[in-house]
Amino acid sequence: MTTDAAPNPHASADQVEAAWHDTKLAQVLYHDWEAQTYDEKWSISFDERCISYARDRFVAVAGESGWPYGRSLEIGAGTGFFTLNLMLAGVIDKGTVTDISPGMVEVAKRNADGLGFALDGQAADAEELPFPDESFDLVIGHAVIHHIPDVEKAFREMLRVLRPGGRIVICGEPTARGDFVARRLSRLTWWATTNATKLGPLREWSRPAEELDESSRAAALEAVVDLHTFEPSALERLVLRAGGVNVRTATEELTASWFGWPVRTFEAAVPEEKLGLRWRMFAYKSWLRLSALDKALSPVVPKGLYYNVSVAATKP
Repeated sequence: MTTDAAPNPHASADQVEAAWHDTKLAQVLYHDWEAQTYDEKWSISFDERCISYARDRFVAVAGESGWPYGRSLEIGAGTGFFTLNLMLAGVIDKGTVTDISPGMVEVAKRNADGLGFALDGQAADAEELPFPDESFDLVIGHAVIHHIPDVEKAFREMLRVLRPGGRIVICGEPTARGDFVARRLSRLTWWATTNATKLGPLREWSRPAEELDESSRAAALEAVVDLHTFEPSALERLVLRAGGVNVRTATEELTASWFGWPVRTFEAAVPEEKLGLRWRMFAYKSWLRLSALDKALSPVVPKGLYYNVSVAATKP
């Protein structure tokens, strides 16, 4: 599916009702709704913090050889976080982004303009990519394939548009056990924070009820758009079935996810102005330290216990 539709950040009640029964419509509506505030919600930036994050995720599963890749395609690009930071890191020369949400593509192109990059972009379905065979040297994605109904079909499409010898690098996907823990920690944090801030001395830390209601509706719709979790070995087999070779996975974030998801949830539940620079530096540096611990533990901890799984493959 390729669409030239305009972004729709204010879906009608009928559209929202229909989205509960149509996952691709839900993907468009949810991500159009999120597009204008997505970078703020996920602390996305285009500075050394996020450049290092994107580069390190890429290197962990795909190494450093072959840089810069001449022409790259990103599926489910959102606001351009992965492509633009990899361009800043020198991993990619020329980038093209796609997303099922026109709103996300619009923001990605605006972000590219702000960085002085020429970025091609269009709304497109990852299961039906609108590009000729053998068009790209690299296909990437970050936190995207868990949204795609037919994941194997999407990998076949990625391989189709790759040149022989080209690479697929998909990062930041939830593992089954990692996601199980993260969601429960988030729900507990949301319940504890929203109830604690109803108490007298903490009421100034509460967000307006309408904002909390909107966050709850967004969380409910996430249940429609988050379709899959992955076991690393099963993901490798899926990519092999799709036609990839030299397939490998890497996993990251164990204790870092146990810390990070409650922190994100707490930040969403209280007014932003209550959390200053000192809080943000504490959260970021703590996450870095725990990520380093998780890396040190990786030789002895099973892959499936980590939160994130990434996969890389080559087209024969």
